[in-house]
Amino acid sequence: MKAISIGKRYEIYDDSLKAYDRLPAKTYTVRFEKMSGFFLETRTDLAVKEKVYGIHPEKADKVFQAFTKFERNLGVILSGDKGIGKSLFARILASKAVEDGYPVIIIDQFIPGIASYIESIEQEAVFLFDEFDKTFGSASSGDNGGDPQSRLLSLFDGTSQGKKLFIITCNSLRKLNDYLVNRPGRFHYHFRFEYPSSEEIMEYLTDKLGTQYVSEIQKVILFSKKVALNFDCLRAIAFELSMGGAFETVIQDLNIINTRETAYNVTLHFNDGTVMKSNNCRLDMFNKEGREMVYLDDEKGRNMVTAEFKPSACVYDPTRSATILPADSIMLSYNDYYGDEAQEEVQKLIPEYLSIVRAAERNIHYLTA
Repeated sequence: MKAISIGKRYEIYDDSLKAYDRLPAKTYTVRFEKMSGFFLETRTDLAVKEKVYGIHPEKADKVFQAFTKFERNLGVILSGDKGIGKSLFARILASKAVEDGYPVIIIDQFIPGIASYIESIEQEAVFLFDEFDKTFGSASSGDNGGDPQSRLLSLFDGTSQGKKLFIITCNSLRKLNDYLVNRPGRFHYHFRFEYPSSEEIMEYLTDKLGTQYVSEIQKVILFSKKVALNFDCLRAIAFELSMGGAFETVIQDLNIINTRETAYNVTLHFNDGTVMKSNNCRLDMFNKEGREMVYLDDEKGRNMVTAEFKPSACVYDPTRSATILPADSIMLSYNDYYGDEAQEEVQKLIPEYLSIVRAAERNIHYLTA
């Protein structure tokens, strides 16, 4: 029998009761029951048992080096589309935290009062909010206290005993509170995760399949020039290819479907070096029968030419890292809005080819080099 007292109140427990001055370095999930309130439930540690692609484990070391030097809470945002490595990197951080002696506490649901409970944990610890934009974005505020994210701002700012490392993953930056983004005082780091590059796709699929599948791997890389493939997609493709199918066959059966037009940057190249461009065009490059139309601007921003073409006539050129259409596969029409003289000058130009490249997401970090 074990007896514990809280003020004047005594409670009796069996011999399994243990008391700690500090939480052991394990992984926990926050739970809540109406009768007893908040508590922590142990769970299996978040181990990483596979090779890491597309992200840099040294960034995890950087985070914990900073945490040891910070005299206040440290925040880390992991953002990017689904399936491109955010959760895996969070697992790397969580695994390293336990190795370094920090408890890891996972918050997977919004519960009114949770901020006060987290503040009551007066020791250095790591708190992981997975899919924060989803879990703390659509939840009801419950007791008229404002939206869930706003109610955590003071927690992230907090100066309570025991500094804390807060890690949040999110798919959509638009669903994050304005007082979280561009606020390095609250969240010092923001790691953005991108879709795998051609080199990363080659490395991943070669590891999974072996060099004997190099011809099929090349097909996947070419496909990724039209459609963004995350690691979930690559894992499924690798499995199907390992079963003996050809890529053009297995892609028809997988849950990787053409549900929306993708954005592309389109450039019309002339033989004298002149180019006309249209960025972020929404095109269906898998349209086998129909035609696509693109309005192209010159270097002065004038819409001078309209190009019409069949996506089925496109060919990928690895030397240019772009999908190419030769001049004889393009139908051009000229805009006379800017006057006869400007139109005649453009008509004198001899088109060489049209290049189409999948538009990359805008870089959210400032580049200074």
